[in-house]
Amino acid sequence: MIRLIEEKRQQGTFLTVLGFGTGNLKDSKMEQIADHGNGNFAYIDSALEAKKVLVTEMGGTLLTIAKDVKLQVEFNPTKVAAYRLIGYENRLLADEDFEDDTKDAGELGAGHSVTALYEVIPVGVDSPVEVRGLDSLRYQRTTERERASDSDELLFVKLRYKEPDQDRSRLMDLPVMDRTGMASEDFQFASAVAAWGMLLRDSEFCSDFTLDQVARLARNSLGEDEDGYRNEFVRLVETAKTLQLLDKEPGTAR
Repeated sequence: MIRLIEEKRQQGTFLTVLGFGTGNLKDSKMEQIADHGNGNFAYIDSALEAKKVLVTEMGGTLLTIAKDVKLQVEFNPTKVAAYRLIGYENRLLADEDFEDDTKDAGELGAGHSVTALYEVIPVGVDSPVEVRGLDSLRYQRTTERERASDSDELLFVKLRYKEPDQDRSRLMDLPVMDRTGMASEDFQFASAVAAWGMLLRDSEFCSDFTLDQVARLARNSLGEDEDGYRNEFVRLVETAKTLQLLDKEPGTAR
């Protein structure tokens, strides 16, 4: 089946996988099949989710506008002592794969947006997390480091993508300046969802966070929420708290 899906993908036919029901399907299998078909996947377990996938996000679900999308982030070492990508463990690529157009990557549908969260430890800030040092390199380009120390750049983002009917990728890049400001409602809500996921996985990096804090952060960043998706997430977290599904010491094994 995988070979057939990949063959049709080469001919320009992309595959989106939709699962229906409750508790009888595995997202991981659906994701793998959709990946081979350069499409998307969704698990529809309620009328609200059906409206979200088949009405509100119909174009993004079924219309792929960019394939093999890759992101590469480089932090300025004079400003960032350590960083950690939250999630996306099954999406990581080797550094050399970024420029390799033969390597398969993710797809974006019409209207889709992607959020990646990084935990960053600035230079000179004490942290309870052990930061691994790096041996100095004999042939390190010290002039570049000196130039970076005089720059306001915090990080540099590079993006590669292919048109749906093309095999050669295009490159876009953008420096991000070291600026502080109030986090947007979208960013705060995404942070609440990430914290929820880390609690479910019993992450050692979320040992001082609780379900109450997740619910409060999400509730304070609901925004307009016309379709009620964010309110649904808050209800999910509160239900888990009521049922004591995570009734244990945070950061400890079950």
